[in-house]
Amino acid sequence: MAEPKELKELREPEEPKEPEAAERDAEAVSKFVESFAAQLVEAGMQRMPARVFAALLASDTGTMTSAELGEQLRISPAAVSGAVRYLAQQHMVSREREPGSRRERYRVHSNQWYEALTNREAVLKRWEYALRDGVDSLGRGTPAGRRLAETLAFFEFIDGEIAQMMERWRVHREQHFGAG
Repeated sequence: MAEPKELKELREPEEPKEPEAAERDAEAVSKFVESFAAQLVEAGMQRMPARVFAALLASDTGTMTSAELGEQLRISPAAVSGAVRYLAQQHMVSREREPGSRRERYRVHSNQWYEALTNREAVLKRWEYALRDGVDSLGRGTPAGRRLAETLAFFEFIDGEIAQMMERWRVHREQHFGAG
């Protein structure tokens, strides 16, 4: 007997199965990598780091060698190196040595967005200190001092919101994806 439509809708949806690497359409993966990289570039990231990050994110293991990245993205080892340097500075990837090898693997962090945002939080703190000095130097009563004071208040507000949001994300992530 067929299951009533109402019961089908109430059941938990089945988890979509990730295609095995052999089942993946290389062209579709390449299109995703370039499309996502374009979105990152539009948001302000440099082009090569965006492409390398998207390729790492799209790989099953989350790790690739310089040669693998160069082959997939058709870029030079120097371009890979520069991109990885930038991504490592932003705490979005790390370098790992393969045991017994001189070859490095680049790993995208499972919590890369958390790391990147936390890194931005440190930048916001430095801006707050600089703005506080500016308000004191220019005087709160001057038009420029008031403008800087409002900017400072904005960054202090954002800083507090980010801290609360990151804690909520940590709890949400553990509930949905496990500790990690």
